[in-house]
Amino acid sequence: MKFTELPLSEQVLKGVEAAGFTDCTEVQEKVLPVSLTNCDVMVQSKTGSGKTAVYVLTVLETFSKAQKAGKNKPKALIVAPTRELAVQIEEDTNQLSAGIENLVVGSFYGGVGYGKQDELIEKGCDIFVCTPGRILDYQKMHKIDFREFDIFVVDEADRLFDMGFYPDIQKMFSLLRDRKERQTMLFSATLSTKVRNLAWNFMNEPSEIEVNPEEITVNAITQELYHISKEEKFPLFLQLLKKENPGNCLVFTNTKARCIEVAKRLSLNGYPAKYLMGDLPQAKRLQTIDRMKEGKLSFLVATDVAARGLQIDDLELVVNYDIPDDFENYVHRIGRTARAGKSGKSITFADEEYVYNLEAIENYIQMKIPVIWPAEGDLEPVEDKSASYSFHDLVREDGYGRPQKGGPQSRRGGSRPQGGRARGPKSGSSAQKSTQQRSPRPKMEKGSAPQPKRRQAGSKSYAEMQNLSLEDRLAYYKQQYQSEGGKAAPTNTAPVDKRKQNPKKGPVPQKPVPTKKAEAAIKQESQPKKKIGFFARLFGRKK
Repeated sequence: MKFTELPLSEQVLKGVEAAGFTDCTEVQEKVLPVSLTNCDVMVQSKTGSGKTAVYVLTVLETFSKAQKAGKNKPKALIVAPTRELAVQIEEDTNQLSAGIENLVVGSFYGGVGYGKQDELIEKGCDIFVCTPGRILDYQKMHKIDFREFDIFVVDEADRLFDMGFYPDIQKMFSLLRDRKERQTMLFSATLSTKVRNLAWNFMNEPSEIEVNPEEITVNAITQELYHISKEEKFPLFLQLLKKENPGNCLVFTNTKARCIEVAKRLSLNGYPAKYLMGDLPQAKRLQTIDRMKEGKLSFLVATDVAARGLQIDDLELVVNYDIPDDFENYVHRIGRTARAGKSGKSITFADEEYVYNLEAIENYIQMKIPVIWPAEGDLEPVEDKSASYSFHDLVREDGYGRPQKGGPQSRRGGSRPQGGRARGPKSGSSAQKSTQQRSPRPKMEKGSAPQPKRRQAGSKSYAEMQNLSLEDRLAYYKQQYQSEGGKAAPTNTAPVDKRKQNPKKGPVPQKPVPTKKAEAAIKQESQPKKKIGFFARLFGRKK
């Protein structure tokens, strides 16, 4: 079906032509004829199927009809789970509304100031694209009245509930006008029990539409799986990058610290990369995403915060550096490639830490991921220029490494707070000795690579320590301790009575046992004395 066959006005069709859309996707072909009649819909569709255009075109058609009839402009509220998805929806809405005049679209999310978002409300925003936390803040400040919204859209409902926003969505529904006086559209990758409960309690007899629910993954994605140890994972990653030579690549990790480490190791090996995670300021996150979309950045390492809402055209390769803990996140990760019917490729590394998550993923996607065992000569050897750097050297600058001794993140004492009592300088030779022993650490310039750690003379490596017996290890530890200026600890630390060792000095005198009267006197003296009250002194009850 083509968009011209749908009952869309000329103003809306101008925006469709400006976006370059001609043919409808399957979800658009099934849902738009129902949603354009102002009926409630509950849609199950996989990621990248084009469902954003479904509710955006429905909202724009409602605006176009109101303008022709001379009525007041309706208002719409679109709720998304992440800031990135909210920004993406705002961009798509501005593109599709090119033919409609006097339409104000704004996105509302946390992590940024309220100034620009306050200006949108004062200007008269028509379409609110938001995350739950920030829009409820505006409702508590009485700057937004939920009863003014004529259309309510919940996108990625299952993701919202996984992130703990189920009570917030319920509160939003309770603040809206009656279900028969508004249109509600709910979209989710899976129609779980919570999704259906919302539909039964807050929607007006919604039409349930499923688009290929059994087809969870995109068939156009070439999936590969490599079983590898954690130590050999990054060298294999470099060999595969040299073989594939992708124009752009998105790498997923499970933790923030690992995300920073992989990005810096890629940069040291000639692949300029940035990292994306939830702790970054919103302005920096948007700047990184825009650079990736514009083609100025080819390699991006991210956590699952970017699994949804990150839409990059013609993404060639997705790498699961860590197998995700949630089996559904695997689908959303690889769904960043092969969007809108295009082809793509995904590579997954299964190491000894996350390989146990593989079975749940394969059961969910109802297929076995093809395992690749590279033979000798298939992959060219690549030198890892970051092999000499440890994990903590790469991550410490960003606040995720091991805290330095005495630093602000150290558990022992930490840094002295400002305003506290400062210690005076040491006097005599001790001050000179301390200055000679403690030399200042050279400061690292911004953007420079961290220096690798040097092993102390006489110390053994981890592999050598594994081959030592228990007695040899204890002797080695004792030798290292003594070399650092310490003394060997005594084998028996229990207190010894010297009188028992030398019986000529006589028996050990015993302490006298206190009598009952002495115990009572001691107990009475230890108790605090009670003060005599005013009336007791006045009437002479106590002398």
